[in-house]
Amino acid sequence: MAVSLDDTINRQTHSTLSWLLSRQTFWVFVAAVLACVALSLLTDTFATRNNLFNVTRNFAFVGIVAIGMTVVIISGGIDLSVGSTLCLSAIVTGLVMSAGYPLAVGIAAALVAAIIVGVVNGVLIAYVGMPPFVVTLGMLSVARSMALVLSNNKMVYQFGPDQALLLQLGGGTTFGIANPLIALAVMAVIAGFVFRWTGWGRHIYAIGGNEQAAILTGVPVRRIKVGVYVISALTAGIAGVLMTGWLGSVTTNLGTGMELTVIAATVIGGANLAGGTGTAFGAVVGAALIEVIRNSLILLGISTFWQGAFVGSFIVIAVAFDRIRSFRQSD
Repeated sequence: MAVSLDDTINRQTHSTLSWLLSRQTFWVFVAAVLACVALSLLTDTFATRNNLFNVTRNFAFVGIVAIGMTVVIISGGIDLSVGSTLCLSAIVTGLVMSAGYPLAVGIAAALVAAIIVGVVNGVLIAYVGMPPFVVTLGMLSVARSMALVLSNNKMVYQFGPDQALLLQLGGGTTFGIANPLIALAVMAVIAGFVFRWTGWGRHIYAIGGNEQAAILTGVPVRRIKVGVYVISALTAGIAGVLMTGWLGSVTTNLGTGMELTVIAATVIGGANLAGGTGTAFGAVVGAALIEVIRNSLILLGISTFWQGAFVGSFIVIAVAFDRIRSFRQSD
């Protein structure tokens, strides 16, 4: 019996729609859009140019780090040291540039410091066999301590001859778009391509889904795990450089508690803490929703002390939906 072209198109459309509706990232995106619409109607300040600019710039920093965290979570790990790594990178940037070195050297030094953190985390986890939670929790304290030692717990606010370039990099715009947001978009596109179209991307999903099976099929699990933690630390380092330029100064409390916000963004965006699931787009959407929540509390006159309650509730709801979906698929 011949199948008409209309029937084929309808089936494909239905299949695509069903797939889309089953994605947690899609519903988080819808929630973020609805929240923006509601705030635009309830307040006179949300939809203003300045506020939207601030919202997009602010969530860009979390989004950048969340992309690296997504890589870790897909592989079945966790990285609690990203906030301290961000601080360490920012301090290194400030100290190197304040010593008279150009911006390029400051950025390079910051990223090298971040990579060292990632390598130490990855080696201890992949080759020594220590639990990711323990290793990265320890590194949270070590990296923060290194930032304190290097800066002598003093604010760095003079960045040498290239100070204007640093401030433009983190706090400036290109075609009216905040530079951190452009960096986030570029990194999200690269990460999305790597996840979907490269063997390395397929391997991290395989490791997170079933590490033992990945080993048996010849996947270089240990090497990839080290790479995963290097990428997580590197994204934190990039965010640290950009935040230094945005703030115009850096202190040793920068990034405190950021790891919780970043993990929240990845989980809300659809990443599964058990591993094997997650997307770059989900990390961006999760970060955006968290910033919209934070911004809405301010605009509606609600105490920001409630922010943790809202974000925590979203995490629990996101994980609950994921568990319900898993039970339905198993049935």
